[in-house]
Parts: sequence; structure tokens; C-alpha cells
Amino acid sequence: MASFYTDNEDLAYYVDKGIDWAPIVALTEFFHRSPDGFDDAADAVEMYRDILALVGELSADEIAPRAAEIDRQGVTMKDGEVVFSKPLQEVFDKIAALELHGMTLPRELGGQNCPLTVFYLMSELIARADISVMTHNSFHGAIAMAMLVYSLNEGTTTLDPEKGVITETRFAEQIEAIRTSGAWGAMDITEPNAGSDMARLQCVAKQDDEGTWRLTGSKIFITSGHGRYHFVIARTEDAKDPDDPMSGLAGLSMFLAEAYRDNEDGTRERFITIDRLEEKLGHHGSATASLTFDGTPALLVGERGEGFEYMLTLMNNARIGVGFEALGLCESAYRMAKAYAEERVSMGKPIGRHEMIADYLEEMRTDIQAIRALGVTCAINEEKSQKTKMLLDAGFVTDEAERREHEANAKRFARHARRLTPLLKYLASEKSVEMARRCIQIHGGVGYTKEYGGEKLLRDAMVLPIYEGTSQIQSLMVMKDALLGALKNPRRFARRFAQTKWRAASSRDALERRVAKISSLAMSSQQHLLTKTAADKFVALRGQPIQEWPDRFLKRWDPKQDFSYAMLHAERLTQQLADEAVVKILFEQAKKHPERRELLERYLDRAEPRARFLHDQITTTGARLLEKLERDEAADATQRAG
Repeated sequence: MASFYTDNEDLAYYVDKGIDWAPIVALTEFFHRSPDGFDDAADAVEMYRDILALVGELSADEIAPRAAEIDRQGVTMKDGEVVFSKPLQEVFDKIAALELHGMTLPRELGGQNCPLTVFYLMSELIARADISVMTHNSFHGAIAMAMLVYSLNEGTTTLDPEKGVITETRFAEQIEAIRTSGAWGAMDITEPNAGSDMARLQCVAKQDDEGTWRLTGSKIFITSGHGRYHFVIARTEDAKDPDDPMSGLAGLSMFLAEAYRDNEDGTRERFITIDRLEEKLGHHGSATASLTFDGTPALLVGERGEGFEYMLTLMNNARIGVGFEALGLCESAYRMAKAYAEERVSMGKPIGRHEMIADYLEEMRTDIQAIRALGVTCAINEEKSQKTKMLLDAGFVTDEAERREHEANAKRFARHARRLTPLLKYLASEKSVEMARRCIQIHGGVGYTKEYGGEKLLRDAMVLPIYEGTSQIQSLMVMKDALLGALKNPRRFARRFAQTKWRAASSRDALERRVAKISSLAMSSQQHLLTKTAADKFVALRGQPIQEWPDRFLKRWDPKQDFSYAMLHAERLTQQLADEAVVKILFEQAKKHPERRELLERYLDRAEPRARFLHDQITTTGARLLEKLERDEAADATQRAG
């Protein structure tokens, strides 16, 4: 039998030795001190390896052979309900038979208690076979886990302190329905007039006379919107004045709504209407729906006004998931291109031995390994952050010194995950489009036909830089965090910059010098953006009372107003910081496992000239365009005034 796990040496590296499983297993098993749990990390990893091997076989033997037919048949609507094609239903029947929807759920809820990191690795395997299948699959177990996490956060889950197991949880019925494959969920955020700007969301929630919350409004582009359970962001606070904080993000709350209920007589009662399915370029095995809420009953999750914060938990995990889905597509594009290049003979030899094609293939392989390194590191930090926080919230840590240590660790893990998540989402999704297109190019004329499947990969890849936060949104997040972080502690930034330049010049390890040089260029770009931003800020202070200068300059930083030059270069800075993160991760791997040095060398060969080019762009371009935009804005203001 074929397997997408056993044929991937780089993926196996992480499972076998690239991941330090001991702390992850310890956090995952902390609540399970019963005989059912693993006392030894090695035993736990053996189970993880078996699950991934099983999913690898499922992906290669069952999903991949059906992918083309799933794409052709898509999903359809009949009598207001979504209908799966026969091959798509067959795939999910097989996934259900393996009980994969409960792999990350605790054992007392019927799950296998696997780490989230294992789920993400599984995501790559399924996405390599068909990314639309993985997209829909993620709205099963991931939504069930979100229910548990939200319940823990709001204090509606109780635990046995002796056994360390869950005795009761608010959404137990819904979790069980998802685990047994009778249902799945959706995340309802986007509206017709509110995409990335969540402050403009208009779907409202109001309590009726009996205290039941009811939702009214519309949502669009909802992945797996035909699911039974919907986490919905809605506005609960009335705000007449647009300047009222409650008119923005603070007025949003999170709800769980049930879309339908099946009656004993076989009829279905719907509370959320599916208006239509989008006819998409790709992802044909994943339903994308427009929904209407008309007095739909719902349960408030957490407290009023916490909707945006709760949404971030879902969104952060979803963005990491997209990173691994994109990675699977990249792997598929590379394998398809490599196989064709090895068999297609031109000018007396396989085209894979022609210099340009060989270079293409090596770059694809190198980038895939880089994305996987970034993804695994990001997943580990996010998992440690979430589970350490759960450990503290459960009240199991009573020793004050130990508690302070866990709190510090949770903040450190969260900080790393916050930094890496947008880099992963950006790099993986952008590279998936690039590699799918390159796969078609390597195939030549037949790549433009549907015979080999490259065109499907490109159609499927095109949405990845768009959904769960566009590449541009990721870039703005990266830029804001990087520059505001430096502004908060400029001395620390200057000290780190000096240390980095010293390592770039003096380290005995040639690879460390090269890694430090890339970091130095990235920090130089940040320094330039900060200097330019500070200069613009000083200009803006003209006409303001001088006694307000210190407060306005040191404290009142508005990314929307003060960072125009940095916003222009945000995507370039993101590319630089992604390269910096990758080479640092690979260097740490190389120190522990010398065989990884060759991968680092390959990546550095690509990253070094790119870092110099991006630094040059950031430090020498943009002024002309910004001046034009400023003139246009002034002209618009004059026209409005007149």
C-alpha cells in the first residue's frame, strides 16, 4: 500500500527526532493521570506514529484516487440542503470509520487525546491528497475542540482533581455528535459589507422576553456552512454614535447556534437558512455557503463583548491549519512535477536534468522543507501556550512558584506563536500558488489540460492567500507587532541589533554568520522603517502644544495613521522576517542534528540574495507613491469641502 507518511523523510524527521515530544506529551496527558494515559512519551509517540501512518495510507489509497472525481462533481443543493457527491461521501465514511474526528478530544469524551501538533501533521497528509477534503474535515474535530476550549475558558467544564479528568462540560452533546460523525460545525464571521474589517459586522443578537438570545442577519463565504453547529460573531451592544467603542469590536459577542434539528419522523427543522452555495474556482469538495439568520436561537459563549477575543482563538488555530493545508498542496505539486520531469525526455535526457528545471525542483523541495519547519515550530508553541493556560485555569497548579513558572512559559509560548502564525500563513499560502503554477509550467502544454492535475492544484491554491485573513492582513499584523515591539523597548532592540551584527562578523560557524547576516538585514529594515516613521511623527507634531509632544510621540501610536511608510513595505518586511524565522529554526535543528546542515545551506543560498534585494527595496523605494497618495487625499478633501 502507498503512504503519504512513509514516503516523506522530512515529515518523518519531525516525528522521530525533530520534535521534543516529552513536554507536549506531559501537557497533553496532565489531565489524564488514570491508567488509560501514557506515562512514557515514547509510548505516546508510537501511537502518534501509527495514526499518521494510517492517515498516510488513507490519503494515498482512498482520497487521492477520488480527488479528480470529487473536483468534477463538487457539492450540490437540493431542497435547501447540501448534498455530497458519492466519492466525497465515501471518503468521509472512511474517515469516520477510523474515528479521526475525535483524535484530539480527551479520552473521557471518547477521543484519542492526541496533541494538536499531530492533528496538523495529519492535515498535511490529507491536503496532499485533496485540500478541499481537508478543509471540510477540519470543521469536524477542530470545532469540537473549540467547544471544549471555550467551555474551559468560561468555567462551564468541571474536572475531577484526583483523576484529572473532565466530569462535565457544557457542550458535551454537541461534541459527541461531531465525534461520532453525525455532525460538524462552521465559523460564521464574514458578512456582505464586512470582510477583514470586523468592526463593521452588522449581524445582531438580542434577547427575547424569555431570555433566549436570537440572531438576525446574514453571513457569506462560510466554509462547511451546511454544518449543524455554528460559532457566530454578532453585535450585542447598541451604539448610536460611531465613535462609541461599542460600535466596533467591543460590541461583538460569540454565540453557538444550531442550524437544524432532525425530527423522529424524518423531517428536518431549520433555524439557519442556506441561501446558496458559491460557485468557486476550486475547493469543489468543500461547501461554501451564504446563510441567513432570522431570529435563530443561540447560546452566548463567554461574556458579552468578548466575541472578538474568542474569535481570535478560532482564527489563530485556523491560520496554522491553513499553513499545513498549503504545505500539503505544495508537496503534491512538487511530487507531480518531479515525477513528470523524471519521465519526460527532451533533447536526449529527462527534463529534470536540464539545469533550469533542476533548479526549479530544488527550490520547491527546499521551500517545502522550510514551510514544514516553520509550521511545526508554530504548532508546538501554540499548543504549549493553550495547554499551559488550560492547566492554570483548571486550578491544578497550587504551588505559587510553580504557577509563576507556568505563567511565564505560557506567555513565552504565546509570544512565539503570535509571531510565527502570520509568517506561516503568509509564506505557505503564497508558496502554494507559486508551486502549483510551477508544476503546470514544468508539465508544459499538457499542464494546461486537466489530464495531469496541475491545473486543479492551481485552482485550489488560489484561495489560500485569501481566506482566514489575506496575505496583506498577515503582513500588516507582522509589521505592526515588529515595529511596536521595537518602539516599546528601543534599547533592547538596539542591543539585539548590535549582537546580531557581531555574530554576523565574528562567529566561528560559517552557517551562523550567514544566519546572523539575514537577521541583521531584517533588523536594519525595521530600523529604517522606525526611523522614517519617527521622522513623519515629528512632522505631524507641528502645531500641537509642545507639552503634549512627549505623550503623543512616546505613547500615542496609531498604526492606521502613523505607519503609512511601513504599511507600504509590510509585505516585503514579512518576507524578510519569514526568511529570518526559517533560517533560525533550521540552524537550531542543525546544531542538534548535523544532517540538517545541508538543508540550511540550500535555504541560505536562496534567502541571502532575497534578503539583500528586499532590504534595498524597503530602504530606497516608496516615497514617490506615498507623495502621490498624499496629494490625492488632499485633493479629495478639498473637493469635499467645496
